[in-house]
Formats: sequence, structure tokens, C-alpha cells
Amino acid sequence: METNQCPLYRKCGGCQLQNMDYDRQLEWKQRRVQKLLGHFGKVETIIGMQNPYHYRNKVQAAFATDRHGNIISGVYQSSTHRVVPVESCMTEDQTADKIMAAVRKLLKSFKLKPYDERTERGFLRHVLVKRGFQSGQVMVVLVAANAIFPAKKFTAALLRAHPEITTVLLNINQHHTSMVLGQRERVLYGPGYIEDTLCGCRFRISAKSFYQINPVQCEVLYRTAMEYAQLSGKESVIDAYCGIGTIGMVAAKRAGSVLGIENNRDAVHDAVANAKQNKLRNIRFLCADATECLTQMTEEDDHVDVVFMDPPRAGSTERFLLSLSELAPRRVVYISCNPETQARDLAYFCARGYAVKKIQPVDMFPHTNHVETVVLLSHKKADSYINVNVDFGEGEGKIPMDKIAERADKFKPKDKVTYKMIKEYILDKYGFKVHTAYIAEVKRSLGLPMYDAPNAVEELKQPRKHPTEVQVNAIKEALKYFEVI
Repeated sequence: METNQCPLYRKCGGCQLQNMDYDRQLEWKQRRVQKLLGHFGKVETIIGMQNPYHYRNKVQAAFATDRHGNIISGVYQSSTHRVVPVESCMTEDQTADKIMAAVRKLLKSFKLKPYDERTERGFLRHVLVKRGFQSGQVMVVLVAANAIFPAKKFTAALLRAHPEITTVLLNINQHHTSMVLGQRERVLYGPGYIEDTLCGCRFRISAKSFYQINPVQCEVLYRTAMEYAQLSGKESVIDAYCGIGTIGMVAAKRAGSVLGIENNRDAVHDAVANAKQNKLRNIRFLCADATECLTQMTEEDDHVDVVFMDPPRAGSTERFLLSLSELAPRRVVYISCNPETQARDLAYFCARGYAVKKIQPVDMFPHTNHVETVVLLSHKKADSYINVNVDFGEGEGKIPMDKIAERADKFKPKDKVTYKMIKEYILDKYGFKVHTAYIAEVKRSLGLPMYDAPNAVEELKQPRKHPTEVQVNAIKEALKYFEVI
């Protein structure tokens, strides 16, 4: 039976499960995670929200003019750039909805027009609102095609209408792109960021940095992640894809040392400030690609006890997973908003010496078909590895998920010559290190099976130098020693 609580849900497309009551939504998500991840182990009962409404602390709206000349704001209809007008939304923060209405009125009174993609005329493209649910601080970002408008007067009028706003920014986006924010940014009022409290830590949030949109469920998610990590105060920890450092800083209170890795410079800037504000001295951050960073750590034989990873929806790269498995942390806590790509990555981990111990779904996005899942992986003994060839195609769903368990069952655990064994042999005998990618290149040149060496050198985003003749000879000698050739 359809609930039809929102009259726009068919046009908007943002809340795909509005035809179900909330209990049925949770059942649907539980079945989905069970289907995709159930063969890895027991899937715990999904954790839902007590009040699954108005939970989004980040709201962005596109602005346009309708056929009658009225200024409207809302969301793009699915698969189009046609704006569906939204006055109020059952998942969005209500303060943000009221601010959008105020901006619409101000545009009319200041005789400013929304940007028209067809004519490339007009001023305002989007408005982004972020609110700290604990702090109450509010950020408004005006995303415009140009900076030609009475900024001081417009900002003053907006603050009179909503004095709860603590900062206002102007972001310039002049490109034909689906990206909302452009590169140029100017603070019109306030500090240019807001702050909020999560899991006992205070975080600075800028316009471009990532912060979980549902702070209530995020607390549940992070508590689960910390429980799975089993930190005792001595561990070395990596927080991969760390954003503004939320998971890493919560972990830092329980670990020996934490390294956060993030390629968004604005997020790293916030993360460093957050660590100082929370007086955490055992955490540091690198502005770097997580894959490149772990690859380098593998080369240097760094030691890591626990890794938290929260990749984008597309999942991790093959090289990241290879490098992480080479680092061999005792535990990996994998947080994902896409159980399909997570299932693919888990199959890879299980093929390289890890076992799935716990699986906990969390409903971070009520009324949508998205579900967040926390998975604990623990390292197994080397003689229990299973060789499985996992397809890492572009996009989602390239691997048939119902075939993963069937595929894994076809392979029996067997003795295996690992890349780590080859690297240690060369270091002991010759006194120098070789990278895993070099071993893969030599194996490929010898025509050896490559299911154990999936990181094709020619496919690296930033190709490395090829191994020297001395390194090639050392690798061949190691392969002979282990009777691979």
C-alpha cells in the first residue's frame, strides 16, 4: 500500500521507497544486504532511525524560472535538468527549506534572475545550506555564474530574514558541468565555515568538504566501527578516504597513532584544524591519493594494525586493495554506502588472506534505496589464502554478485608463494627492496598466470619506472627459488 506522504516523490526521484512505510523500507534494505553480502557471513539486523524525517544536514537546491516567469528552486527531475519545485521536503532540514524560500523572494526583490543553461544568462545557479545539528550553526553558499550582484546588500537582507545564519559564501561556477560547486570562492559573512559535534569531537566543516548528512545515524555508524576496530590505545591506524577526519579523530582517542589520507585539499585543511581544536596530538593527515599512499607504504614495509576505509560509491581501486592486503593489517573496518561494490571488494580481500567477521547495515538515508554497511575483516594465516579472479570494471555492478560465493567455492585453500615472500627473499639476499608492481611486470614478461598479480603496471594512473636489470634478475632468481619458474 502506498503512503504518498510526499506529493513530489514520483517526479523528484530522491526518495525511491516512499511507496513503503518505514518498517517495510528496513525489511527491503535488510534483504538487499543479505542478498549481496550474506554469503560472506551473518548479516546483523539493520539499525533504523527512531524519527526518520528531516535528517539531512546538507541541502542543495537548483534555481530556475518556470514557464510563467516565477522563480523556483528544487531538485532536477530524474535524468533531466528540469527543476522540480520543492517548497518543503520530508528528509531535508526544515531551516534549510525556509532559507531557500527566503532566497527566492530576495532574488525577485533585487531583480536578479536564476541562471539559464540554454541562454547562458542569469545569476544564481544553486544554493547550498549546511547546518550543524548540535551547534545550530548555519552556512549558506550562493553558487553563481558570475559575481555581478550587490553582495553586501543581498547578504544583509538574507541575515535580517534568517539571523541564525552564521556564515555566507559566494561560489563561482562558470562551467557546463553537473558539479554544483566551482573552484572560486569568497566569504561574504562570517568565518567561511561552520562547526558541529560528533561522537564527542568538534569538527570544522567547509563548503567543499565531506561530512555525513545524517548526524544521528552517523553516531551509530561510528560507534559500530569503533567497536569492530577493538582499539586498546596502542594500535597504529590508517583512516583512508578520511574527509575532514571524523572517523580518524574518533579513533585517535582510542589508538596509539592515526594517519588520515584524503585527496581533497579543503577537507585536509579542515581536518588539520579539527585535530588542533580537539587537542589530538597522535593524528596526522596527508593530502594524497589513498591508493598512491598505500602503495608507497607497501614499498617501505610500514606496519599498520587497523585500517578504516570509507571509499566513494564506486568502491576502492584494485591497486588500493592490493597494497592494503600487502600491508596486512590485523583488522580492516570497511564502511560503504554501496553494498554492490563492497561485495566485489570483500571478495578480493577474502582471496588475499582476510575473513569477514561481522556485517552491520545502518539506515543512513531513510526513504531512499541507499544503505550503509560496516564490515569487519580480520587477517587469516597465509596458508588459507584463496585465489579468486575478481573483475574490476568501471562503474557499479560489473561483477555478478550472485556468482561470488559460487566462484570462491571452486577454489580450495592451497600453499601460495606470496608477493611478500618474494620481496623478503630479495631483501635478505640482495639487500634492496622491490615493489609488487615490478614482480607483476616480470611475471607477465615470463608468461606466468596473472590472477595473483592483478595490478597491471601499464594501467597505473601515474606509471612507475620499470624495474632495472638488477631488479629483474633478482625477481627471476626469487621465482626460481620458490619453484614458480
